[in-house]
Amino acid sequence: MAKARLAIMISGVGTNMAALLYASRDPDCPYEVVLVASNNPDAQGLKLAEAEGVATFSHAHKGLSREEHDTTMHAALTEAKADYVALAGYMRILSDEFVSKWAERMVNIHPSLLPKYKGLDTHQRAIDAGDSHGGCSVHLVTPELDDGPVLDQTPVAILPDDDVHSLTERVKIAEYQLYARTLSDYIARENDPDWIQQKVDGIALSLPSTHARESHGAPGWRVGSEKSGKFFAYLSVNHHGEDRVALLVKCSGPDEMMTLIDQEPEIYHKPAYYGASGWIGYRLDRQGVDWDHVRQWLERSWRSVAPKSLTKLMDAAEEF
Repeated sequence: MAKARLAIMISGVGTNMAALLYASRDPDCPYEVVLVASNNPDAQGLKLAEAEGVATFSHAHKGLSREEHDTTMHAALTEAKADYVALAGYMRILSDEFVSKWAERMVNIHPSLLPKYKGLDTHQRAIDAGDSHGGCSVHLVTPELDDGPVLDQTPVAILPDDDVHSLTERVKIAEYQLYARTLSDYIARENDPDWIQQKVDGIALSLPSTHARESHGAPGWRVGSEKSGKFFAYLSVNHHGEDRVALLVKCSGPDEMMTLIDQEPEIYHKPAYYGASGWIGYRLDRQGVDWDHVRQWLERSWRSVAPKSLTKLMDAAEEF
């Protein structure tokens, strides 16, 4: 299975970047670091990345609007063909547009037990509050500062004689372990058949008059009544000797099937048994799945078997 391509954004020394980079050298790690980018051309972390053979990019933000600088950084990430972005001491507030482009694909590590102590001076605030523990959190990045869903946390005990420096040093040790582990788990979920099924299920059941039903050991989705409904999608999980997890949907016929397979053989295939009946396989256990495209395929397949009364209602709803 191809590894996810990770870009890391830093502003300084890059110790969390280094932790992610060295974790990626494990053969079982689901990601590889393809770029280290910075808003600070003098960031020390860039030198380490270069020494380790990782491509780097830097562009100073001085004199640029937030949006202009973010556009430049986004272009560098895109050119590197990054699947995910990890913020590792990137000391810039990102524009909403930039964050939206990387929704659910950009993570950050924050030195507190979120939702406590968003922003700066987290350790001093925890000490002043008399907390028993500080710690760190890995979260998805959203437009609101340090407010995205928390993926995992590590509490770190605050000792009676702790000051900011001593607590910071212990939390850093926790950060280096937490970030690599959590990021690996988050990326690896895309190959988990249960996670894939939940994603497909959420999209399929959002279509009108649909319900789930297993067929020949495979998850399936039907439109219409429980008694007379018709299948419009299946999820093939290593079925019939195929080493893949794929969505099976209706296509227009053999010509379209062969054209798609010829154009993108890593994505499309003719599924065993179902292929002869006009179904095409769309592989889902891979990096970079376009879930909007999956939605389009499910809706199209749904339309191919749904009663006209339902498709007319859906067309009317889409006009408003």
